[in-house]
Amino acid sequence: MNETNPMRGIMIEKVTANIGIGASGDRLDNAKELLEKLTGAKVVLTRAKKRNPVFKLKPGLEIGVKTNLRGPKAMAFLEKSLAAKKKALNASNFDKFGNFSFGIHEYIDFPGAKYDPKIGMMGFDVCVTLKRRGKRVSERRIKRSSVGKSHLISTEEGIEFAKSALGIKVE
Repeated sequence: MNETNPMRGIMIEKVTANIGIGASGDRLDNAKELLEKLTGAKVVLTRAKKRNPVFKLKPGLEIGVKTNLRGPKAMAFLEKSLAAKKKALNASNFDKFGNFSFGIHEYIDFPGAKYDPKIGMMGFDVCVTLKRRGKRVSERRIKRSSVGKSHLISTEEGIEFAKSALGIKVE
């Protein structure tokens, strides 16, 4: 890979933190409070898209919370999240576009978080989206165009970026 070309460099686009509760009520309010406390960012409620009578879900029912982080705030949150996982991930945590996700089973594993009996015990998911410069071409509204295959990030490139830039051990 030619590192002299700045367009080939991989960077973190965003870090998404998510807590799925599966029902509305007090647990959802507690999850919202917890995620705001951990990330320091405003959270939004996620809603059910489909009806599922087994889980008593109907479209539009609030069932979780999430937030997107970008820039230095995202890097700080990601460093703490990876510390909770002891900077070790599996290769199966990476998708075909190099993005990776992992879960933290209990929020008290997160550095600096203390147990709150009011909130109870719950975990959360962290999803990291990677990009290269020029990705906006495929997302803009005017003169949209596709990105070439050679410019897309592969799983191997995502793993290599995670190892070199973030110090993650991939098993």
